[in-house]
Amino acid sequence: MNAPSRLDTTPRLEDFPYRLSDNVRFGDLDPNQHVNNAVYATYFETGRVTLMKDPKIGLTPPGLAWIMVRLDIHFRAELHWPNTIELGLGVVKLGRTSVTFEQVVFSEGRCIASAMSVGVMLDEATRRPAPLTAEIVEKLRPWHKRGIGVALPGT
Repeated sequence: MNAPSRLDTTPRLEDFPYRLSDNVRFGDLDPNQHVNNAVYATYFETGRVTLMKDPKIGLTPPGLAWIMVRLDIHFRAELHWPNTIELGLGVVKLGRTSVTFEQVVFSEGRCIASAMSVGVMLDEATRRPAPLTAEIVEKLRPWHKRGIGVALPGT
């Protein structure tokens, strides 16, 4: 008996509400002439930090900061220079003090890498995790990944 075929789990860029473009830099390459695996952490950081630190969006109130506590990367294809990339980000889970993001790197319509990352809100004075406020939870709403239900803290 044949096992059922696996559902396609390749991310789709349109499911990620926060997006920005970037360039592959010559310095991103390794001796194999493709983007080095460590550089993807920087691409994902660019996506997160650009959203979280944008003062117009207001996700980092005074006295608070975001720290990353986890990053799991799935490398899907090679990426070369010169090239441009599209970064996508969507909120997939909210914890008491944390936000879990799904992130992607696309180039020429193809998913090159995807990641799950977890950021924790930190009280800068105590250096301890701080609970997400109702205001921050609400400001994260437009960035929920499309096609999934994001559980709110305490639910």
